[in-house]
Amino acid sequence: MRSSRPKPLHLLCGRAMVLYVLDALGDCAIDRAVVVVGHGAERVTKKLVDASPDAPLEFVEQSVQRGTGDAVGVALTAFSADELDSAEGDILVLPGDTPLLRASTIAELVRVHRDTDAACTLLTAEMADPGGYGRVVRGRDDRVARIVEHADATDAELALTEVNTSIYCFRASVLGPSLRRITPQNAQGEYYLTDVVEVLASAGYRVSAVVADDASETLGVNDRLQLAAAEAELRRRTNRGWMRRGVTMVDPDRTYIDATVELAPDVTIFPDTMLQGRCVIGSGVELGPNTRLIDCEVGSGAVVEHTVGRESVIGERAVVGPFAVLPPGSTITADARSGPFYTAPTN
Repeated sequence: MRSSRPKPLHLLCGRAMVLYVLDALGDCAIDRAVVVVGHGAERVTKKLVDASPDAPLEFVEQSVQRGTGDAVGVALTAFSADELDSAEGDILVLPGDTPLLRASTIAELVRVHRDTDAACTLLTAEMADPGGYGRVVRGRDDRVARIVEHADATDAELALTEVNTSIYCFRASVLGPSLRRITPQNAQGEYYLTDVVEVLASAGYRVSAVVADDASETLGVNDRLQLAAAEAELRRRTNRGWMRRGVTMVDPDRTYIDATVELAPDVTIFPDTMLQGRCVIGSGVELGPNTRLIDCEVGSGAVVEHTVGRESVIGERAVVGPFAVLPPGSTITADARSGPFYTAPTN
């Protein structure tokens, strides 16, 4: 076993849902977070920085998309030789399109990786219908021997139900050398990061695996249908969390709250209310029904119904609506009553 003292842990991640992935790292002490961007790199980078200006993100660009192995190789250019040669450091590799990942799952992956002194530990999932996922092939003593991509799998391998989720924890010192040993000799003509697993296992290194308790949290988002399903699950989690902290939702299935919203206790939210961006809602506020606020601040005790507001401030105990419109820059003073069909003047 390696030393039990705290070890450096770094993150490599790609694609635009990376902020959800970062939220899943709450139980891990990440030293650095490197995001791999490709198509639309400048736009994606700007959106991520604007959405989370305080997040410790570093960006590297994969200008030519030559596979996941190449993407990780590009990401490693952000690290110093000392960091990559460290036998005490570990590197997490996660796709940026898995917004349902839980912090407890990633923490368990890191724990098993370090407890088993593995060179690589992968998160796997059991799926009745593995679809296009890569299959996990186990060898002697049920150890992971390799991962075969769907396009390269035999009929026997396609019958396997344990799949690779593209989520890994690597010992830093072995990742770079292993990447240099993979080739694009496959159906896609790409450098597969999955091939590193076989390189390590064949060299005698231990490759461990953690099977996710809930396979659904490992699912990626590749189209609008999957995006809607992921958003629905995230909304359920968000709403449950707020209700446990003292927020009342008359109909949680018809309440939409962004992860960036801040709610005080004793807020009551009526159906068909949507809070987006960096809204801050004070205690005792009543919102809705049929209300949409974006980047708004609402003072304690205010009542806001049938209202649309953007970048506005509503004072304490104010009553806004029904059918009010608050354009960007609007201010409703404390104790004010807007009346129905009100459009606020802008500053």
